[in-house]
Amino acid sequence: MKKFKFQLETLLKVTRRKKDDAEMAFAEVSRRLEEHRARLQELLHELQAGQKEYSEMTAEGRTIKVGVIVTYNNFFNWKREQIESQQQLILKTMQERQQKLKKLMELITYVKSIEQLKEKRLREYNEAVLAEEQKFLDEVGLQLYMRQN
Repeated sequence: MKKFKFQLETLLKVTRRKKDDAEMAFAEVSRRLEEHRARLQELLHELQAGQKEYSEMTAEGRTIKVGVIVTYNNFFNWKREQIESQQQLILKTMQERQQKLKKLMELITYVKSIEQLKEKRLREYNEAVLAEEQKFLDEVGLQLYMRQN
């Protein structure tokens, strides 16, 4: 009997490659998301440090010039804008990550279905080979039996 050949092998290889690409894309967007989150933590820390510095300065009871107050106010507003922008970037990246995950899950399911079909076809092939071998052995046994009689 001829050797087993799965007719959808090329499709399986291409789909596996697409799945690998989707895994890499998902890993990349996950890495970017973690970077964005780390940057947000840095910005929050900078804002908190500035607020602490400002509150220490005002707690001492010394007079503060209007220029210093305006500078701190501008700094706080700038940091809040950066934080808001970073939060929006995180939300956008999370949505992108969800899309990549969805695509990856679809490809994983598709690859599994093709692999299950391949396994089924291989089992059928092996059963056919076994049946053919059994038939051949039965014929040989029958021939030997007929020669003895």
